[in-house]
Amino acid sequence: MYALILAGGKGERLRPLTDTVPKPMVPVHGQPILWHQIEWLKTGGVTDVVFLAGYRWQVIKDFFGDGRNFGIRAHYSVEDTPLGRGGAIKLGFPQVPEREDTVVVLNGDVITDESFDAIKRRYQDSKAADPSHQTTIMVVPFVSPYGLVDMDENGGVTGFQEKVELPHWINAGVYLFDRRIAQELPEIGDHETETFPRLAKAGKISAIKSRAFWRSVDSFKDLREVEEHLSRR
Repeated sequence: MYALILAGGKGERLRPLTDTVPKPMVPVHGQPILWHQIEWLKTGGVTDVVFLAGYRWQVIKDFFGDGRNFGIRAHYSVEDTPLGRGGAIKLGFPQVPEREDTVVVLNGDVITDESFDAIKRRYQDSKAADPSHQTTIMVVPFVSPYGLVDMDENGGVTGFQEKVELPHWINAGVYLFDRRIAQELPEIGDHETETFPRLAKAGKISAIKSRAFWRSVDSFKDLREVEEHLSRR
């Protein structure tokens, strides 16, 4: 099974850590984010990883090489100019052999404890129900970034709540694709704003709700929370 990892992020909010490495190579708990992703992907049977790279891509290749020391085969798709995430996926897709009907795609800054097999089962069930189904996305609860204030009808404060789960779900950046989706991807642009809405309208996209640990490492706060979680685990 093949996976495509979007690994070209500059991670400007993580400077100076990203002055010399791409965001997915920022170390977490002693290893780059990409290392943790590969360990997770292997639990689902992934054998080949295509790094969709750009900014300081050579750092990724210097670390992973051909992948044999990490239990995978590593491949590299490098943008000469920024193509957007959808364009990067489209550029890398030809490295996936035609015999591979299902492809995993990840944002290169995501750490999760969700079961890979659970995502795969959701995709397979959707595919069995509708052969034209093209993608399953993992979604996670939207947690308020601010503390909430509880009040009574007279405006009296009755309590405070932190990290409240709101009744909405957000895209977690973890996908299973039918390879036919390649023709739907933009040459330049973002699959989340261009491809996914079109698939949703056609009824060809499903989601799996996850409440397992998940973080997109966008800030030093995220980095600290992932470090703490991995230390406890």
